[in-house]
Amino acid sequence: MTILFAIALYAFSMSITPGPANLVVLSTSVNHGFLKTVPFVSGATFGATVIMIIVGMGLGKILSEDSLFFTVFSYLGAAFIVYLGIKILLSSCDINLGQQKQLAPGFLKGIILAWLNPKSWIAILAGISAFGVAGNYQELPTYIITYISVAYLCMLVWAFAGSKIARFLKNCRNLRIFNLTMGAALILIAGYIISF
Repeated sequence: MTILFAIALYAFSMSITPGPANLVVLSTSVNHGFLKTVPFVSGATFGATVIMIIVGMGLGKILSEDSLFFTVFSYLGAAFIVYLGIKILLSSCDINLGQQKQLAPGFLKGIILAWLNPKSWIAILAGISAFGVAGNYQELPTYIITYISVAYLCMLVWAFAGSKIARFLKNCRNLRIFNLTMGAALILIAGYIISF
């Protein structure tokens, strides 16, 4: 039981902290509501699950030794994060939640962000290495189920927070400021990823 608690605590610390996925979840929930955010959260969780399976089966060791992979991967991830940041920056400030002309990012964009998000890869590679579950087909499923369950709940907390913040952003000016802040934050994160 102690190892499960340690995995859950690690997953919580990696998943509740701000990052590209959580900022997109927060912004999507503010602009489109909680329910329309769930497909993105589910996609990001599914994408992270697939990464964990691949890394846990041994590909992580090969990838961690390939610096070209991580360089290309960082630029692709940063580009996608900038794309999402620009979409948020340009979001309309239509006050009727769920009635916006722009669609909320869905399941597929969640998967793409999970795959191109360096924070996801770093957390997954570090966790699977630290807990010694790579290639251990008896313990790997327990690790993945525990981590993903906690991560999914953490993203839902961000979505819930966004839906509650939305009522304070009822006027167009406040919502516009929020969208500008969230979009700019994502673009700054992308810049940090490239310079890192």
